[in-house]
Amino acid sequence: MEEPELWVGFVGAGRMAGGLVRGLLQAGKVPASNILASAPSDRNLGAWRELGCRTTHCNLEVMYRSTLVFLATKPHILPGVLEEIRPAVGPQHIVVSLVAGVTIQTLQRLLPPGTKVLRIMPNLPCVVQAGAMVFSRGSNAGDEEAALLQSLLSSCGLCEEVPESYIDIHTGLSGSGVAYVYLFAEALAEGAVKMGMPGALASRIVAQTLLGAAKMLLETGEHPAKLRGDVCTPGGTTIHALHQLEKGALRATVMDAVEVATKRACDMAKD
Repeated sequence: MEEPELWVGFVGAGRMAGGLVRGLLQAGKVPASNILASAPSDRNLGAWRELGCRTTHCNLEVMYRSTLVFLATKPHILPGVLEEIRPAVGPQHIVVSLVAGVTIQTLQRLLPPGTKVLRIMPNLPCVVQAGAMVFSRGSNAGDEEAALLQSLLSSCGLCEEVPESYIDIHTGLSGSGVAYVYLFAEALAEGAVKMGMPGALASRIVAQTLLGAAKMLLETGEHPAKLRGDVCTPGGTTIHALHQLEKGALRATVMDAVEVATKRACDMAKD
């Protein structure tokens, strides 16, 4: 028996939603003609039309024409959006929220009883199909819905199902963590500029260095400490540099950054 055709809707058409849809299209997961996005203005919708997707200013139209619906609004807008679309949500829908700080419990309370709800937390590199995403399912979403979501989102990068309590940690680790990496990349490049290398060349080398280091972590499965040790030779340049980083408390500072970002994500969920 043939699987029913999948119709995908996005309520909200910002950068993260655009990154996800590009991943879906590049992987051939869903045809562009089966994707409908809504936003209050045309500011972001033009890019979706260029991809071949359909667009609207009506959130209810997305519900009527889609079975898998991604909620991608700003957190303060979401309650009003849920109130608007609630009458149109039915048992055929799978509702997936990308909205930071809004729990599954809140989504289930504001949507009709029995609604299949999942919550995902992507990060910015989803826009280049190299993201790190985690998702959790509500009480009415089963293995079939989880498998569908994971299959679709794997086109945008790493996608793992986790307990919902991990989502705020993921925000501190990976959602915000992208910015920590950019700050480190900036500092590396500026160090090279200080020593006489042109900035553009330094930035390219830094980007490739980070990409290569990440690829080794993923492909070897080795602990970061093991790979770090492999670079060090007795009395060499690397161990001298690492000593300076340790004196600057890099390790503790990064751990503190993950902690405060995670706590902030938890606080946002309570607001």
